[in-house]
Amino acid sequence: MLSSYELIGFISPELAHRILADTAEDNRELYEATLGAVARLRGMRPQFLKKQPKPTRHKTMVQAMSKPAFDEAAGSLLRGWLLKHQIGLLTQFLDALDIKHEEGIVEKLPETIADDMLSAALDNLLANHDRDVIVLYLHAFHTMNDAGWPNLEAALENDDRLQLF
Repeated sequence: MLSSYELIGFISPELAHRILADTAEDNRELYEATLGAVARLRGMRPQFLKKQPKPTRHKTMVQAMSKPAFDEAAGSLLRGWLLKHQIGLLTQFLDALDIKHEEGIVEKLPETIADDMLSAALDNLLANHDRDVIVLYLHAFHTMNDAGWPNLEAALENDDRLQLF
């Protein structure tokens, strides 16, 4: 399983910038918290980062969040972006697995999921959404949840369509 900081480090620079730009645009509180965490842990003032052009600032933020000390900030950013900008993907996946949720948020995940249901859900996602976002979501879902489904882990490790790099 990959940690949140590792996920940030493995995604494409374009997707990382998209996540930060989307968050800056419509989830200002989360963006400011992420920027503040990066500044604080790098020993600089947030204003220094804010004065940089967004592409430079976002590159600095991604480089920082790719380190273990930033795992919590990276996890918050990923969760916030996925729940705000990828709700269709989340709900489609959970619905395909017949998991009850409220707008992508699940109280308790089942301990196991049938192989055929998971396979169909993965095929459906890959047919209908951006592959890079799907791969990020599935790795984040697997990392951030307690379910630890062995068949999802096997798919993430062995299915070429679900590789981060």
